[in-house]
Amino acid sequence: MSVEDRLPDVAGEAGHAGHPPRVGFFTDTSVCIGCKACEVACKEWNAVPEDGLDLLGMSFDNTGALGANSWRHVAFVEQPRPPTAPPPHATEDLGMPSFDLPGAKTGTGGRTDFRWLMSSDVCKHCTHAGCLDVCPTGALFRTEFGTVVVQQDICNGCGYCVSGCPYGVIDRRPDDGRAQKCTLCYDRLHDGLEPACAKACPTDSIQFGELDELRERAARRVEQLHERGVPEARLYGHAPADGVGGAGAFFLLLDEPEVYGLPPDPVVPTRELPAMWKYAGMAASALLAAAVAAFGGRRR
Repeated sequence: MSVEDRLPDVAGEAGHAGHPPRVGFFTDTSVCIGCKACEVACKEWNAVPEDGLDLLGMSFDNTGALGANSWRHVAFVEQPRPPTAPPPHATEDLGMPSFDLPGAKTGTGGRTDFRWLMSSDVCKHCTHAGCLDVCPTGALFRTEFGTVVVQQDICNGCGYCVSGCPYGVIDRRPDDGRAQKCTLCYDRLHDGLEPACAKACPTDSIQFGELDELRERAARRVEQLHERGVPEARLYGHAPADGVGGAGAFFLLLDEPEVYGLPPDPVVPTRELPAMWKYAGMAASALLAAAVAAFGGRRR
């Protein structure tokens, strides 16, 4: 991996000296079976309240989106199988799930022309985190692992972080108004354990580890799928040049990001803040110089 492809040392920039390598998630949606074990494990370990059972008219998706009480969301997308996609009976060779739809004939010859796209979504723990930039109380902080965590005892419920997230991840609970999101199991990381969702995933769709190693592994996986006849496989959120500077949780997708409910070109609202302050300072200096010149001219 070249220097240009590496993500910046966000933990070091946050003041953590001698910190461990940055860690994160690589989610390979091509092997997600939609079991929701990650959702359950996340709620159980982090004591996230249940948010009811509502099928929303959207297949088996009972959470709908990430929120204050849904730190993991498994999306179910049912769509016609694209011409380039392998037939259902061939997906076992790719390490991809294959399903018979209800009412379909049994056996590979009776399967329909539809496919499921499933993906477990989560906070991206961005390199340039908008939520972190706008928090006025310091409730959000960058950990020594490079992740972004909310301190509940400091959050005042102002909601600035909600609008500062380009992914719509962070949310406030209606009972106390405090912001909530994935912590990447910060407490487990301290004990050398992987996050609960990755531990519970039965297919290794959610992979946890050092971020640089995960990005190399993801690139190899995309090449493997391309060689095996899945040209639509692509990575999302891995590039340092994107609008968030590269994500700490990125994905292998089998269709456009919008299909999974992800923004195609996310941009942190605070990305231009340094340039804005620079121009504001220049304008203020020019205004001050003009005022001094005018005042000096009057005195003369």
